[in-house]
Parts: sequence; C-alpha cells; structure tokens
Amino acid sequence: MAACSRGINVRPFGIRNRAEVEMGSNNGVFEMMGWRRRSSKRVMAVSPKSLPPLSFNYRRSSQRLFKTQDFHLRCSPKYSAPQSRDTPPKRDTGIASEKEWGINLLDEEVKEEGTNEDGSTWYRESGEDLGDNGYRCRWTRMGGRSRDGSVEWKETWWEKSDWTGYKELGAEKSGKNAAGDSWWETWKEVLYQDEWSNLARIERSAEKQAKSGSENAGWYEKWWEKYDAKGWTEKGAHKYGRLNEQSWWEKWGEHYDGRGFVLKWTDKWAETELGTRWGDKWEEKFFAGIGSRQGETWSVSPAGERWSRTWGEEHFGNGNVHKYGKSTTGESWDIVVDEETYYEAEPHYGWADVVGDSTQLLSIKPLERPPGVFPNFGSSMLPQTDDPPGPIPPPEE
Repeated sequence: MAACSRGINVRPFGIRNRAEVEMGSNNGVFEMMGWRRRSSKRVMAVSPKSLPPLSFNYRRSSQRLFKTQDFHLRCSPKYSAPQSRDTPPKRDTGIASEKEWGINLLDEEVKEEGTNEDGSTWYRESGEDLGDNGYRCRWTRMGGRSRDGSVEWKETWWEKSDWTGYKELGAEKSGKNAAGDSWWETWKEVLYQDEWSNLARIERSAEKQAKSGSENAGWYEKWWEKYDAKGWTEKGAHKYGRLNEQSWWEKWGEHYDGRGFVLKWTDKWAETELGTRWGDKWEEKFFAGIGSRQGETWSVSPAGERWSRTWGEEHFGNGNVHKYGKSTTGESWDIVVDEETYYEAEPHYGWADVVGDSTQLLSIKPLERPPGVFPNFGSSMLPQTDDPPGPIPPPEE
C-alpha cells in the first residue's frame, strides 16, 4: 500500500516528509482524525510510502470529546435499580464483543419505575413480542434522568428469532450530560442462512455518534463485518468528524472470497473552512500471488493550487514488481524491481473466531414449531444491505 517515491527539489504546497510528520507537533491532527494505519498482521515488503498529506494544528488532540458523566441510581422495589452504563462511545474502537455489552434480558414481563433520594428518576420495562413465522422478540428497556433533567440516559436490549433459523442480538443506548454533550450508539449481531449459497452467515455491526454541547464538534462511525462458513469475509467502516472549522472523512473496506482473492481499499480526505483540502487513497487486489496496488495523495490550497501524486505497483508472482507513478510537480518513475510480494490472503479474524465469540447469539432459543408447520424463508428477517452513513459529501476537487 505504498508508493515508490522520488526526491523533490521543490516541495508542493504544504507537503512534508514522513519523518517531519512523525517527529513534528502535528501528531495530534492525525490522532484526532483517526488517520492512523489500521492494525494488521500482514508484513509488506514494499518501498517507502508516498509523502503524507498537508496538515494543520489542532488546538487539542484528544480522541475523546466529552467527559464521563457520573449518574448512579439506587434501590427499587423488586429488582435493584438499573445503573447507567451510558458513557460517550470512544472513536475508532470498532465493534464491541458480546461480553463487553453484557446483555442480560429479564425472564418475565416487568414494568417499574422509581425515584432516588437525590430526586433522580429511573424506569425499567421488559416484554416479549410475537409474530408470524415463529417471530419472537424478547426485549428490555431502561433509563433514568436527573432531577433537573440535565442528565439523561436510555438503553435497550433485545434478542430476535424465527423458524428459519434467524437469530439476532442487539443493543442501543443514548444519553446526555449536564454540559450539553449527547451521544448515541447501537450494536447488533445476526445469524442466518444465506438464501443463495445455503451457508450459515454471521454479521456484526455498530453505529456510534457523539456531539459536543459547547462547541461545533462531533463525530459519527459505522462499522460492519460479515462472515460465512466457507471463509467469505467482508469488513468495512465509514467515519466522519468535525472540530469547529475542520472536518474529515474516512472509508475503508476488505473483501475475502474464501478462495484466495483479496480486495482492500481506503479513501480519506479532510477540509477546513478556509478552503484547504487534502486526501489519500489506495487499493490492492491479489490472487495466488499476482495482483496490483495503486493510490493517490493530493492537496488543494485555499488559493486553489492543486498538487497530487499517483502511484502503482504490478506484482507478477515471479519476484518482479513493476512500479510507476507521477506527480503534478513533474516527477515520474517507471521501473521493474526484484522484490518479494506479501499480502494477507486470509482475514486475521474469520469464521472460526466470530463463531467462538458469538455464544450468546447462538444460544438464542426460538419458539417451538408445531408439527406440520414449515418455516417461510421468504418472510425471514434477513439483514439489509449496509449503506454509507448519512449524507457526507466529499469535498469538490
């Protein structure tokens, strides 16, 4: 995922080399934007990466915009009062596990509420919804608020199933604190039988967002993972963030077909209200040791001055790699080198891993199906296609 770079006598607008970026004072920019390279077990034998995009100073570099608001609740008549676990979600933490969510549904219908000694209130409800084709949804809702209403939290848990073998475990929570910060998060994992391949599939997803109550700042993330029993795997994320006059976007995806083909890509860009824009993207495709990588790094100054560098690599599977590229400043290269090819042919976290981590999902018990009644697969609750999050328009180039 790196370009073969050449020296530049005169650097394009605002471009610095990697050492300057890593040692400089602007590391907080990339941390805030979450533009660190995603962790991977792959070992890449490639040449140095192309120069990083233009950067600017942030007034702060913390990944977390909000402070945790303590909101503890006390006793209730039948059960202990629900405790608020609703703190702002953290950025770039991916999809949590079942154990991290700790979903614990009640076995009976409950509807209760109470008031604590400090005047804060709480409620908890649980129930079961039934429908056609053996549909069953067990759920629990809980929440609370402070006496003056400045602090509030809500959380919902559920599990769903039907006679087709569909199973779903999920949670959603939201909250706000006295400073006006607000957040929302949802998580879900699903087991079902694919209608085309008849293979079992497990899908996991998460959406998170947070907004500051004191400044024009906030972020949104959507993550998803899909697995089937023969090794087919798909992973991806869409991210957006804003801190006052600065905004950034990032999208990435990975696809493994289970037979050796791999596709990976990343596209990220940012802009300021002053008109500065920059971005970086790359893509790689491989099968049986043969494949390609290509990418582009670009920037645009407030005056409209544009710089870009494109690069590519062709891996022939015989130890030879063709590297080529050019930039708007006139540099170019086109060479063939003797170099080994390394890439990740299988996901570091695959079908066996997700099955082992989905014990609560797999243990969901559907309603008993009466003799002579057969499941209607046409009405099963199959997952919907993941769409990009909200309207997040890229900057015009």
